[in-house]
Amino acid sequence: MSRVEGATRPRDRLAVQHSRRSARGSSRGTRRGRYVVLVVLSLLWLFPLYWMVVTAVSPRDDLASGRIGLLPTTLHAGGFTRALTQFPVLQWAQNSFAIAVVAVALTVVVDVTAGYVLAKHRFPGRSVVFLLIVATLMIPVQVLLVPQFDLVNSLGWINSYWAVIVPRSAEAFGVFLARQYFLSLPDELLEAAQLDGAGQLRTLWSVVLPLSRPLIAVLLVMTFMYRWNEFAWPLVALRDPALYTLPVGLSFLQSQYTTDYPALMAGALVSVLPVLVLFGIAQRQFVAGIARSGLK
Repeated sequence: MSRVEGATRPRDRLAVQHSRRSARGSSRGTRRGRYVVLVVLSLLWLFPLYWMVVTAVSPRDDLASGRIGLLPTTLHAGGFTRALTQFPVLQWAQNSFAIAVVAVALTVVVDVTAGYVLAKHRFPGRSVVFLLIVATLMIPVQVLLVPQFDLVNSLGWINSYWAVIVPRSAEAFGVFLARQYFLSLPDELLEAAQLDGAGQLRTLWSVVLPLSRPLIAVLLVMTFMYRWNEFAWPLVALRDPALYTLPVGLSFLQSQYTTDYPALMAGALVSVLPVLVLFGIAQRQFVAGIARSGLK
């Protein structure tokens, strides 16, 4: 009996080691395949941004003669110079920044408050209200332009910053995201705060908000990106070119017969940088907020 065990145990150990090596090799192969797919997708996603940079630093004559390639023949700053001197790009960027900052502050306050009430307070019709808010996500933005214009015009806000800021101060997706996030907070934590004498606002300010930094980071990045890049509604609401936002102003750099593409791409590059910087700063909190809200 001992001879049989002595003969089979080394074979078993070899079989186990072989299966572990096979599983390890398969896991490495799967991981490499994922890396390859991620690298290819990243290059595809980054190529339009790279092409915008190449166009912005290329001479205008190269574009006119079709000599532009993946690498610019010479680095030329004429596109940036013309964009900043011949067009009020910095003024448009300043308008976009002012509108985006005020709009983000209002939107985050409204979304967080509404999401907290829908998640942690029970009242008749709560589910109906939430479904109605989510249902507005199905309505195209273009459908709302005419009634929104009538409302803002009746208030006398046309051609002002408030016409762009106020109508979008509550985002249905932001309310949905905040509600999903607050559902993950334990009710016992809020009940303990109220047993200690904290009111509703005190509980929200001192207990809930410190735990909601990932959610606030998500709302900040998404709302800023949306407001910074918004085009249709500012185009309808603003009449004075001095009040144009950057996307609206850049659209007027395209003429009917000729377009200064280096200057246009230089302006577009200026419009992309603030969003990239903000995302880079809030990246860690942004990923954590998306993960905790269940929207992975």
